[in-house]
Amino acid sequence: MALQIGPCSAWPTELCCDIPEGMEEEAVERWTRVASTILWGLSGRRWGPCPVTVRPCRRSCLESTVVSFQAGAGTGPWIPYIGVDGAWRNASTCGCKSDCSCGELCEVYLPGPVYDIVSVDVDGEVLVPEAYRVDAPGKLVRTDGECWPDCQDMAAPPGESGTFTVTYRWGLPLDAAAIAAVSELTCHLMKGCAPGGSCGCKANRNVTRMVRQGVEMELPDPTLIYSEGRTGLPMADMWLAMVNPYRLTSPSRVYSPDFKRPRMQQWP
Repeated sequence: MALQIGPCSAWPTELCCDIPEGMEEEAVERWTRVASTILWGLSGRRWGPCPVTVRPCRRSCLESTVVSFQAGAGTGPWIPYIGVDGAWRNASTCGCKSDCSCGELCEVYLPGPVYDIVSVDVDGEVLVPEAYRVDAPGKLVRTDGECWPDCQDMAAPPGESGTFTVTYRWGLPLDAAAIAAVSELTCHLMKGCAPGGSCGCKANRNVTRMVRQGVEMELPDPTLIYSEGRTGLPMADMWLAMVNPYRLTSPSRVYSPDFKRPRMQQWP
């Protein structure tokens, strides 16, 4: 997946606070985007759904064959391997089978997590949804008896003859807890940035202890809270602790030589 520095759009909110007097709607939308970006980053950069269009490469059954030899006319290549008993044997790749399948599955890899498929275009024709399915992790499997193209014309624009394009949405869905968390943080930021506000972006970060008229208050050090990947707000921090308990900064990824990464156009 291409480098992304923030969520593709502002998260939905259900604000549990009054909008400060004099604050324009544009300012509310801006602080909603800010709150969404903060929680998106602190939660591991995995939330969507974000639309993306890719041009995949099909995993060929024989592309990983490194050492092979002909064992006779018409039998196809063979691959030597060591069995569980320690003996060497030759495995035929003719009729190569996928994991847990009695036959070869025609599939391509989509970087995920895959939220849903918007459209699949092969040679300028959009396939019906019944022609494919998505298996975890991010495998688009052809189910109508046909197979994905072995190659495509990358110089041609998507939707033309000889091309293969998949448009899908990736990212984890936002649930009620995520909406509550971003709503709380949005309210906190708006209150601090409104005229006369004293929290959020206008809070005094240098004060940790205050004594006034015989009353002593000790405030938490915000730098320590932020260094732990938290916001200091109860709802937002409970959500972060639930979805990102190990404070991951980005999604974990596993790279395999068996899967070619799809090509994605970045400009224009």
